[in-house]
Formats: sequence, C-alpha cells, structure tokens
Amino acid sequence: MVQFKAPEESLGNLNAEAMGSLIAAAGDVAFIVDAEGVIRDVAFNSAELAQEGSEAWLGHAFLDTVTKESRPKISDLLEEAKQGQVKRWRQVNHPSPGKPDIPIIYYAQQLDSDRTIVVGRDMRAFATLQQRLVDVQMSLERDYARLRDFETRYRLLFDMTSEPVVILDAASTKLVEANPAAHRRFGWTKGAGGRAFFDKFDGTSKAELQQLLERVRSVGRAEEVQVQSSEDGSEFLVSAFLFRHERSLLFLVRLSPVAEQGESDMLPKTRSKFVKILETTPDGFVLTGPDQRIIATNSAFLEMAQLATEEQVRGEPLERWLGRSAVDLNVLVANVREHGSVRLFATVLQGEYGMSSEVEVSGVQVVNGEQPCFGLMIRYVDRRSQGQQPQSSGDSRASGELPRSVEQLTDLVGRVPLKEIVRETTDVVERLCIEAALELTGDNRASAAEMLGLSRQSLYVKLRRYGLGDLEPEAGD
Repeated sequence: MVQFKAPEESLGNLNAEAMGSLIAAAGDVAFIVDAEGVIRDVAFNSAELAQEGSEAWLGHAFLDTVTKESRPKISDLLEEAKQGQVKRWRQVNHPSPGKPDIPIIYYAQQLDSDRTIVVGRDMRAFATLQQRLVDVQMSLERDYARLRDFETRYRLLFDMTSEPVVILDAASTKLVEANPAAHRRFGWTKGAGGRAFFDKFDGTSKAELQQLLERVRSVGRAEEVQVQSSEDGSEFLVSAFLFRHERSLLFLVRLSPVAEQGESDMLPKTRSKFVKILETTPDGFVLTGPDQRIIATNSAFLEMAQLATEEQVRGEPLERWLGRSAVDLNVLVANVREHGSVRLFATVLQGEYGMSSEVEVSGVQVVNGEQPCFGLMIRYVDRRSQGQQPQSSGDSRASGELPRSVEQLTDLVGRVPLKEIVRETTDVVERLCIEAALELTGDNRASAAEMLGLSRQSLYVKLRRYGLGDLEPEAGD
C-alpha cells in the first residue's frame, strides 16, 4: 500500500467530523475498537446492513459479533494493527438470525494505543455472483458430461453397426467420415476423409446416388435406391439423411448389402417397391388419421381433386373433397371402424374447381399405436344400374311389389300404359335409394334422411308408402 507523502501537511487541519465522514465512506461499515476489542462507535454506509440489526454490535466485543470459525481472523486482524505489520483484508461472517451469515471483509488501522479503526465491505453481492458462477460451471459440467455420453453412444453405434455408414459433405459429396464396416467393404484406410465417394460405384449407380442426394437436399427425404459397386459388382440399398453440424450440412448415408440380406432383410426393399406401386396406381389412395384429416395421398387422388401438390391436402379434412355431405364420410368411417374394412362404398368426389365424379371407395383400418389410421382406395365408376334378376314368373305388379330391374320394367311395355311405367320407374329408383341409405347408415333414419336430402317427416311418409323398416319413430324424433 502506498501512503500519502506528507499527511501532516495535506490532512493536518482535518477535523474529527470530516475524518469520521471519510472513514464511514471508505466502506459499508466502520468500527472504532478500544484496546480490549470492544466496539465503541459504529457507522454504516449501507442501509441494508443497518436493517440487519447490526447496530446492536455497539458496546459488544468485536469477537462476539462474528461466527465461531471467524474469531481467529478477528484476533489476527487486531493484533497485526497493533504491531504495525503488513495489513491484509480478512473475510469473516456475522450471524444473522433466521438468515444466511453475512460475509464482510475488514481492514484495521491503529490510531493510538487505545483505538483501532476497522473498515468493512459487505460481500453478499459478490458471494451471490460467486454462487451463480459456481452454478453455471456445474451446469456446464453436466452439459459437457451429457454431450460426452451422447458422443460415446453415437461413436459406439457408428463403429459397431455391421452395415457401411458414411458421412458426406453436402456441398462437395466428399467423404468426411466412415465407420469400420465401410472401411472394410471399400478397402479404405483410416483418415480417408476427402475421398470421392461416388468413384466406388458404376455409372448408372452414380446417377442414382446423385438423384437420391438431390431429393434429400430439396425435400428432406427420399426412397431407397439400389446401386452396384464398380469393383466387385456387389449391390447395396442406399438411404440418406440430411443433418446440420455447426455451420455445415452433411449427409448420413447407410448402405445395406443386398447380397448378404436374408428374406427378412429384404423387407425394406419389398416395401419400398410396394410404396412406389401405391404412388403410381391409377386409383386414388388417401391415408387419414382418426380425425379424418389427410396424412398422405398418391398422385392419382391429387388429379381427382384437381390439385397439384400433396402439401395442398396434407392436414385438411377429407370431407372437403369426398362425399355428398359429411354424412357419407361418417358412415364410411363408422363401417370401417366396426368391420375393419369396407368395399365399394358409392359416393361422390368433388374437385377443387367444381368437377364432381361418381366414385367407389374401399377402406381399411390400421391400428398405429393407440390411434387408428384409415387407408382409402378411390376409383372412378361409370353409371351402372344395380339390381336383382327379373322374377321368374308373373308380373311384379300382379304380386303387389315394385319392379326391381330394368328388365322387369321393359317387360311391362305393351301391357301397361307408358305413364304408369314412368311412375313405377320413379318409384323403383326412390325405393332403391332409400334402402341403400338405410343400409349405409345402419338403419339410422335421421342420417339416411340427411344423406337423401329429405326431412325426417318426408322419409317416414315414403317408408310407410313402400312398407320399409320399423315405422315406430326413433327416440328424440
């Protein structure tokens, strides 16, 4: 510590009040301690310390105001001041009832044989910062440990997998890293980074690989491709994934040797072909979730719905395009839920720009975890008359029943006036439609009326007219 060069001249006229103000301003707290170590006067520059009840220190021995482990430090502090030795700041703790101890660092200066000035600074803010620093360091250590665990698992998985796996730079398609299986398969040595990966495959396979990586780069995913090695003719199924590392984009490329695969290992290849067939089939295909919102479609459905991309339909409700009304889709899904599958459900598909087409829908339910998914195959149909074969004997009119087919109606020509044939034709169509609606809705007359565009009362009138079903009204009608 460097002292004033001429304190007698520069501070000689300083009165006691000014001196007290300077001592109090030098720290957060200042004591005047007598020769026996008792605090005779105290000044606070910190309102927070004053509120802690520290004014009660006045008149007590300095040693009694600190914790037990801090008393040797106070004794050394006062002794060094009396002996005129090199002085040091010493940190001690004052007990605070019901609260953490108060850390304060003190400096002591002997005034005369009876008085010692002790100046202290509150270290709680500094202690809080230290604790935060420790907490942050511990958190970082935990994060580092977790990252090291992840890296170890990744490295073990990367090294122990029996299939060749390589990492390529997305910009140059150069080799960045390869696992031991890839080193063995392609004869690479360690430190093979920077090699041209495509050189290990024939010309057609190079083009397939380039297209695969381009699709992954543009849309984030792509189907597996089969390639052939230019060295020994061995074949691989190749899949690729794009990921980011720091500021670089990398490809993780997995190569499954076809020649070494058993029957179960060929399943991914078979399923890949199956998916391709499903995507290119001329019939529309839709995969929906339990809420009938579209998950995936093929291109044929997009063409039917007059749409360009799958993104336009993904997440949208299927009833926006399929069904005469919401009842159609509800009936279809209800039957699929109950029976597991439905065949040739007749309905209408509405295009985005107003085109309407008669279609047949076959559906199946697949349980995916706890939630079912629904796969629907949609096919255009022409207008076909459905009915039973003509009755083998007699006129349908003679039996009191309506004709059930076009053949029966044409048999009436010459025996019944045209006006009656037309009327009966209308009755045939109306009865068949009502029967079909009741069958599709599981004999739910309210849903059947909505499907047919009739009121419930009108439907009951027609049911009585044709003698169809139980004529007792449903509950709530």
